[in-house]
Amino acid sequence: MKYIRTPKPKREKSQIPFRLNFLFFIVFLLFAALVGQLAYLQILNGSRFVAEVDRTDKLVVTGNVPRGLIFDSQGRPLVTNKANSAITYTKSVGVTGAQMRKLADKLATYISEPTDGLQPRDYADYYLADDDYAKEITTHLSKADQALATTKPTDFYTAQVDYVKAHLPADKAKVAQAAAIFKIMNGATQLSTVYIKSENVSETEVATVGENLTSMPGINLGTDWQRNYPNGDSMTSIIGRVSTEKAGLPADGLQTYLANGYARNDRVGTSYLEKEYENVLKGAKSQTQVEVGNNNQIVQQIQEFKGQQGANLNLTIDSAYQAKVEAILKSTFKQALAAGNATYSDGAYAVAMDPKTGKILALAGENQNIKTHELTDDALGAINRVFVMGSAVKGATVLGALQDGVISVNNNTLSDVPIYLPGTPVKKSVYPVGTFSSLDAPMALSVSSNIYMMRLAMAEGHAKYSPSNYLSLDNDIFTKMRKYFSEFGLGQATGIDLPGEASSFPGPTKSSDGKLAVGSALDLSYGNYDPYTLIQMAQYISTIANNGYRMQPYLVQSISQMLSDGSKGPILSTTQPKVLAKVGSTQSQIDLVKQGMWQVVHGTNGWTTATPLNTLNPGVAGKTGTAQTFTRVDPDDSTSKQIETTTLSFVGFAPAKDPKIAIAVVVPNLQNDPEGYNLTIAKQMFSDYYAMNNIKADSSYSAHQTSING
Repeated sequence: MKYIRTPKPKREKSQIPFRLNFLFFIVFLLFAALVGQLAYLQILNGSRFVAEVDRTDKLVVTGNVPRGLIFDSQGRPLVTNKANSAITYTKSVGVTGAQMRKLADKLATYISEPTDGLQPRDYADYYLADDDYAKEITTHLSKADQALATTKPTDFYTAQVDYVKAHLPADKAKVAQAAAIFKIMNGATQLSTVYIKSENVSETEVATVGENLTSMPGINLGTDWQRNYPNGDSMTSIIGRVSTEKAGLPADGLQTYLANGYARNDRVGTSYLEKEYENVLKGAKSQTQVEVGNNNQIVQQIQEFKGQQGANLNLTIDSAYQAKVEAILKSTFKQALAAGNATYSDGAYAVAMDPKTGKILALAGENQNIKTHELTDDALGAINRVFVMGSAVKGATVLGALQDGVISVNNNTLSDVPIYLPGTPVKKSVYPVGTFSSLDAPMALSVSSNIYMMRLAMAEGHAKYSPSNYLSLDNDIFTKMRKYFSEFGLGQATGIDLPGEASSFPGPTKSSDGKLAVGSALDLSYGNYDPYTLIQMAQYISTIANNGYRMQPYLVQSISQMLSDGSKGPILSTTQPKVLAKVGSTQSQIDLVKQGMWQVVHGTNGWTTATPLNTLNPGVAGKTGTAQTFTRVDPDDSTSKQIETTTLSFVGFAPAKDPKIAIAVVVPNLQNDPEGYNLTIAKQMFSDYYAMNNIKADSSYSAHQTSING
């Protein structure tokens, strides 16, 4: 019998697709990789990573040091540092506003903090540092403002501040001191140190804060340095000022300062010598290595470099001589004011300079407030204010003409007949027409002939002239004369080591109808057109005194280091005299002008202009100046009445045979035909210099010696 095998039932195919199986496989691989990574982190490298978590960050924090001092040429201190007790705050990493407010509240119970200057915004920041208060304020904001908390936190905070400012508590004065302290703390950057209080810190405050330092993290006792001026305000307009810690870096140079490693609250020189020599005076900041733990708290502080006090400036000015120059300026100006000659005058200014080196021996100025007649120190007016100086520039006019060849050392006599131009008053000298028929160069300087100088300009400009007819000159006459003047520094920045020096303010060369201003060209020749600074006048007369070398004036003789015990250290650098240019004049040409300047003081003609100086022994040489100028009754109102005034000036050098000092003086905008104020100042400046520098009298000297070499 044949058996039939029952067929084996077929197994159903898996319903899981291949793609899902592949996905499971990928997940398995990823899981295996994760397990492997965990094993790597925990088993193989666990201890290393734990150490990494627990490690501290090391940062370098800098601290301020005292600025360098400033001394006069005799070693007398002009600027020192006064040490004040101070309470400081160093802001930790990650410190919160709430923590700072709590600290401010506590510190306010120990010290009295000035609150002047607090603004509503400052109170708002203080109040909002309390988290509970901030939450309460948020409930008063609109839904739109509340929504900014997560999307625009800065705008949200602004909304909170605006609300608080509009609803400041009536008793806000009770928290004013804490708010003032919080403002300082809040403005500090991480790990920076700021002064909470650095002025008028009492012994009680120091003791109380010191006893509680451990409960006030970041608070410490320190020392603040402030500039001190042993001579009072004398010379402060030359020395300049330093910004306060509160004011910090000047806004106009903020980015440059920050790029050079300054902090925003650093003190810096803001004017004149303090600013010009900032890199020297600032010193090198201390460096402290700060270790910050993983909880953002300072673990350890190690001072790596205690810092180096700024280097000292040793000036060329003898403060005792400077004081005498200031005194004669002030007394002479008060005399002019009492006589009714200085009602609308700007003041009086003087510069003394060593003509052979460029050292500034004195730089002084007295400025008058025309409305109140109050006098203030304005030494910098000698470098940043310009005046029409008058005949004092005639030495440059004569030397320019000698260079140009229109006169020579042996042939320099010209007619002294006035210049008659149509439609304008006769152009003449101060003495009556016909006093001289002709003059040579030394005599023209002696009696200050305007006519002689105008005829030099006419010769240089190839003038076509006949009396009472129009005058024609070459179109380059202004360029030519100003080029000669500039050789002596007139109209040029002198390069003095002070910021803010003015340079050139030349008058127009064309008249209102567009034609060459020939009359103004003639005025330029005798100093009654272009204005100059007094330091330019001092450089100009020094160039003549030293036989043709235009020297760069300077105030800092040397830079020295201060030793740790407070004594003077080694000289780091010394300023070397710098010749800016040699004029194109020959020695014989310069000698001719020097002879004329000698005759200005020692001439016997009745029109000689500076004979009051001929009693000085050794003898001096120089040139007076009288310019017809204009000023306004109210200088602040451009529409106020203009009045005609007179500016008196003087330049000179002494001893004339071997110059050791050159001076320039100006007393601008005087009234009522003033005379002699410039010479009073000049004579006293020479006399004081002789006495203070042991300049011996010349036994063969005569007040009416005809020759500078006689």
